[in-house]
Amino acid sequence: MEVPSRQLFIGGKWTSPKAEGRLQVVCPATEEVIGSIPAATAEDVDAAVQAAVAAVQAKQWTTSTGAHRASYLRKIAHLVKERKAALARLETLNMGKPIAEAEWDMDDVAGCFEYYAGLAEALDGRQGEAVDLGSDDFSCRLRREPLGVVALITPWNYPLLMVAWKVAPALAAGNCCVVKPSELASLTTLELAGIAAEAGLPPGVLNVITGLGGDAGAPLSAHPRVAKVAFTGSTATGKRVYAAAAGNLRPATMELGGKSALIVFDDADVDKAVEWCMFGVFWTCGQICSSTSRLLVQESVAPAFYAQLKKRAESIKLGDPLSPDCRLGPVVSQSQYSKVMSYIASGKAEGARLLTGGGRPPQQAKGFYVQPTVFTDVQPGMRIWKEEIFGPVLAARTFRTEEEAVALANGSEFGLGAGVISADPERCRRVSEALEVGICWVNCSQPCFCQAPWGGVKDSGFGRELGTFGLDSFLSVKQITTYTSDAMWDWFPQRPPSPRL
Repeated sequence: MEVPSRQLFIGGKWTSPKAEGRLQVVCPATEEVIGSIPAATAEDVDAAVQAAVAAVQAKQWTTSTGAHRASYLRKIAHLVKERKAALARLETLNMGKPIAEAEWDMDDVAGCFEYYAGLAEALDGRQGEAVDLGSDDFSCRLRREPLGVVALITPWNYPLLMVAWKVAPALAAGNCCVVKPSELASLTTLELAGIAAEAGLPPGVLNVITGLGGDAGAPLSAHPRVAKVAFTGSTATGKRVYAAAAGNLRPATMELGGKSALIVFDDADVDKAVEWCMFGVFWTCGQICSSTSRLLVQESVAPAFYAQLKKRAESIKLGDPLSPDCRLGPVVSQSQYSKVMSYIASGKAEGARLLTGGGRPPQQAKGFYVQPTVFTDVQPGMRIWKEEIFGPVLAARTFRTEEEAVALANGSEFGLGAGVISADPERCRRVSEALEVGICWVNCSQPCFCQAPWGGVKDSGFGRELGTFGLDSFLSVKQITTYTSDAMWDWFPQRPPSPRL
């Protein structure tokens, strides 16, 4: 079960970390050590940033056309497709998600690079866009330029896909990147570095450093030569990353935690609603920032809904994530397992009713497995209702009116996603517009498309990834204004418009 042994990828070369340290990689399904990753320190981070700076200064990538950059993105997508099976297996071994999910993720990774290849080509047509100034004396056009060196810090729940969400638009825009994946799931990101080199990406355009957050992520966030930081992870860590970027007056995109609500009205089709509820909370073992882990069910339909939900949760195929029929694997690590189990204990202690689950599956002697767990009668003050668990745990309660449901859904410090399920289109419109979130799903939960913006409000962060928003967030817009009149200005009383600060 050994995995490829890689070094840091800096300036187009595999490079040993200066301190020569490595971190063990533990398979969450077996608890066995299956390999190691290099442990970068601040010195390695600086080397990676300097390699990216050199690539920016060489201008081979940053001043190339979008069409030129698109050709490399498509090569990367092609190689990801070719190696789908191997990459998916590595992802599953590294972080525990079922192999069917990991294969789906690889399809999405390739699709993301292909999508941004198209946007890179379209960017050429957007250059020189005219601005109507309302004046015959001046003309104005816009130029969109890369920011320079961007720091991309990614989580462990979708290891390669979250990297693609950042790397693909950053490269499409013409930036040079330093990627720091989570130390819990770095293997496929290191493989992407090799794929990018094979695709012919110029040295220094994509650099990958691995290691602990404090040793590698923190100095990367605070590096003065970084033009932007894009981070996906917990709210607590995001605050520290943002503070570091703000110290250099650098922009940042923060895609942080969530505690999304799913509202089910009494006119919903119970069977279909249960399936969306299952997908929303148990996909990737609940380790999704947008997981609809708070369920609100209208009182009159709650008994039937809970009965079907219990039946379906207990039917989930749990086991070896490399098995094609596995639908729920382990959580990512021992520490995450302990965290999830502590939340389950908290739910019991605070008086929530345990509908199903709540422990380790009896057939799994090893591995960081947690049963699909559903609590009902959950009160808004309980920790399992308020805090992000990041595991296969659903907190459910009932409501009477639409107004009460919206108030309960919005009564959270988070605001990433939410869903509403109802047969009434007008009610779906009202509720979706009233929910304080960045993403709202109607009659579904958790679909994600690279063409649509992704991000939240409140403590779920700010900025948007994906879609055209994802590309534009890696671009600087320059106005170029030209005086086109033959007349000379008489400075008094007429004069050109004054700058407005």
